[in-house]
Amino acid sequence: MKTMRSPADLAAVKASQATEPNYRTIAVCSTGCLAVGAGTVAQAFEDEVRRRGIADKVRVARTGCHGLCEQGPVVIVHPERIFYPRVSVEAVPRIVEETGLRGEIARDLLYRDPATGEEYVHDYDVPFYSAQKRVVLRYNTDLEPLDLEGYIRWDGYAAAARALVEMSPEEVIEEIELSGLRGRGGAGFPTGTKWQICRQQPGDHKYVICNADEGDPGAFMDRSLLEGAPHAVIEGMIIAGYAVGANQGIIYVRTEYPIAVRHAARAIEQAREAGLLGQDILGSGFHFDITVHEGAGAFVCGEETALIASLEGRRGMPRPRPPFPAQKGYRGKPTVINNVETLANVPAIILNGHEWYAAIGTERSKGTKIFALAGKVNNTGLVEVPMGTTLRQIVFDIGGGVRNGKAFKAAQIGGPSGGCVPAQYLDTPIDYDSVRAIGTIMGSGGLIVLDEDTCMVDIARYFLEFTQRESCGKCVPCRIGTRRMLEILERITAGDGTLEDVERLERLALVVKKTSLCGLGQTAPNPVLSTLRYFRDEYDAHVVDKRCPAHYCRALITYRIMADACTGCTACARVCPVNAISGEPKQTHVIDQALCTRCGLCRATCKFEAIEVV
Repeated sequence: MKTMRSPADLAAVKASQATEPNYRTIAVCSTGCLAVGAGTVAQAFEDEVRRRGIADKVRVARTGCHGLCEQGPVVIVHPERIFYPRVSVEAVPRIVEETGLRGEIARDLLYRDPATGEEYVHDYDVPFYSAQKRVVLRYNTDLEPLDLEGYIRWDGYAAAARALVEMSPEEVIEEIELSGLRGRGGAGFPTGTKWQICRQQPGDHKYVICNADEGDPGAFMDRSLLEGAPHAVIEGMIIAGYAVGANQGIIYVRTEYPIAVRHAARAIEQAREAGLLGQDILGSGFHFDITVHEGAGAFVCGEETALIASLEGRRGMPRPRPPFPAQKGYRGKPTVINNVETLANVPAIILNGHEWYAAIGTERSKGTKIFALAGKVNNTGLVEVPMGTTLRQIVFDIGGGVRNGKAFKAAQIGGPSGGCVPAQYLDTPIDYDSVRAIGTIMGSGGLIVLDEDTCMVDIARYFLEFTQRESCGKCVPCRIGTRRMLEILERITAGDGTLEDVERLERLALVVKKTSLCGLGQTAPNPVLSTLRYFRDEYDAHVVDKRCPAHYCRALITYRIMADACTGCTACARVCPVNAISGEPKQTHVIDQALCTRCGLCRATCKFEAIEVV
């Protein structure tokens, strides 16, 4: 691509892409779906097209994450948007022949709703997609991540051109403020306010940092954005740099995201070669460039002052605030730190106007939010919905409900920093204020569905174990407090807890929350406090009755063979690793509780459902 030196050059590139292609595009999800063989499927499509010599009629695109991870590898054939889930290599020739060449539908390969059996031809009709509003994820199903010309065809970098040439920095900040955009990294701080604070600081050197250090268990929103739409993130950073007066940007991304690292680095090179990064961008007189820094994977480095410490070559540990990074950040200079999703929203706001963006969402939570929907739900994957969408809509309308017909018990929102939302709040709007009112936080967007078989005490233990392990250890409340809390939870789930332990756990959680130095320690008690608030009866059952109501905690369950159901087939005795089961063939068997390790193999093996859990 020729270097673009003005908005007119950018418009010319877009105009050159305006003609509708006379071929069909087979778009294969080639980021997250790689885990289920999408790479092999995409290669099979490319080989088939090459073998047939039809590259002028059918094109294969390796795109970003389509969202419906449960059905991967996912394929969409454009322009009709025919949707094929779980595509195998064996299905490739048929899709190329019937849909790619003839425009016909291979009906036996279409998506069918698991609950109703209803058939869906187009992706936009599938309930998982039809209930969403895709603002940030709009590129992922259509464009290859490193297709710069394609991104420009979709108005890419038009927002940057408008901001740099037609608007002053103050006007850009005002547009962001009026849009109501709040930080998508968890805290929800108003983005425009942060930019304004940074712009007001004196000094010639300022920085814009994209925080891609996504570390929540089960969360992959930022990773998928950086993998699937790196140019949208870069464009957001250019606009942010112009608004605050920064000439240098840094994408801080954890090294465990190799595709995101690779795509971000190559997209930066493309933008630089095209004149969209570097000196005098589009003839505006504004200079801005970006580098990529790979983080070592410490969860605490998602906290902005710890991230800065890591960038500066020091151990990733937070410092007290103020001063805030927007006042004194990287290398002591004013620094704006926004997460990936926040920055990816910026071009759409500048291009469409703050009124358009502010019309989406709720009064105090504008726009859309991406959630990583995981856990005991039928349709796992990436979900982008307007702020204010209820938990019920996300779990049941988009997620397809709870697996295996089980009852919904709770949803862990906000990852290890969030809390459990019980079934009684299924109709609560998911926005910053509503979730805080019921004892959790939005976080970066992790949403894990829990069913009736989930032990809520163990869930609290699981998340606290993660945050305790990830604590940097700088402050006493977090370093020691989370350790003591974890020890109490381990005693309770092992059957050794007392009511005094439960009371001590609650008091300690409140102290850690109030006195920890940074967001990690301040939010680490949330899973404990929310489960104590809504599932106190399960804690009582563990310590008083010495039983786990969900039959999950091994120390608190007992396997018993029911005499009226046992046929004496001896299958359970043969698989028992400690020979705890005895009995003659065709006679009722018995489990020796003193020997039983509660591994559950006997129950899983019994074909007659003769072993119960008590």
